[in-house]
Amino acid sequence: MSGTLQQPGTAYDGSFVPSVQGLRGIAALSVLMDHFYDMPKGGMYDIPDPGFLPPLWLWLQSVINVGGHGVELFFMISGFLIPASLVRHGSLPRFFFDRVLRIMPVFVVLHLALFAIGPIVGYKFFRGIDLTSYLGIFAANLFFVQDALGLPIAQQNAWTLTYEWAFYIWFAATFSMLRIGGRMLAAPLILLGVACLLHWPITAFFCIGMLFSATGFRISIPGRLGLIAGLACGAAMYASLMLFHPFVGLLPGFLLFGMVLAPDSGLGRALSAPALQYVGKISYSLYLVHPFVLFPLQVIGLKLVAAGVDRWLLWAAFIGLGLVMSLVASAISYELIEVRLRRLLDGAIRSMVFRPLKVGQSV
Repeated sequence: MSGTLQQPGTAYDGSFVPSVQGLRGIAALSVLMDHFYDMPKGGMYDIPDPGFLPPLWLWLQSVINVGGHGVELFFMISGFLIPASLVRHGSLPRFFFDRVLRIMPVFVVLHLALFAIGPIVGYKFFRGIDLTSYLGIFAANLFFVQDALGLPIAQQNAWTLTYEWAFYIWFAATFSMLRIGGRMLAAPLILLGVACLLHWPITAFFCIGMLFSATGFRISIPGRLGLIAGLACGAAMYASLMLFHPFVGLLPGFLLFGMVLAPDSGLGRALSAPALQYVGKISYSLYLVHPFVLFPLQVIGLKLVAAGVDRWLLWAAFIGLGLVMSLVASAISYELIEVRLRRLLDGAIRSMVFRPLKVGQSV
């Protein structure tokens, strides 16, 4: 079998790409795997802090611990999808309206639940919190500025949404300046983007997606060889992010994403499997919801290990129950919030914000 480089020279048109959906699922499961390793290690409340993570081989700890870098996969996907989405909308207000409808319903529901229940159960920073701090952390996290203000992150995984929103705003502003005044007018924003890459290196992974979105470049290695090559590039990217500077991971990340996007590549076909398609569909809910599911299991595990229950048994139960419960909770979140609540909000608000389009007018 031989590989080919596809260079059709056309930008991505916004059509559905099954392998990207599958990669979403891998990214969410990757982060979930990391929390299967990380959360059993920590104590809380007045429980001693041995954790219930059993003694693992160092190499296995390292393999599991890289899972948190699934966020870089999400960044590549956003870099690929957002340019086409903006062009398709043809309007900044409509683009951002749909981004808000996509991102905020699940986030806000979990945000309200956390700030209602957190003080009751003494979750993290809620223990002994005063009203002023409570309101400040509530507002800062709601608008994704907690890092800038030096305040605690409320939802465990929502820190990445700060990067997502910053990318949406930067790309939309830069795209608009390019269309209005060309490169000279957009130059300050481009320089700002470069400065952000240097200060927050993981944001460079947005650029990989943008490059593939703009050029139509693909890397097709069919069959089993393509799957092995893709897995090798994925492993190299994760290892680079763990051991070296994030910029080192850009090359294997570039090769990986090029193979993901090629429809006839071995990796692309594997990612198009039905099970991964479903996990990819619920991946946003899975990414945000699973810490809420794992938290009570973590509390129970820490109490049981302090009572002398075997750590291997507790860890196996934590992974098994955590996986099933996270997938079920995420499927429910997807159906109730991402589909039904989002549709309800769209129908109630869109007509009040935007005038109906005239016949023959497109967005």
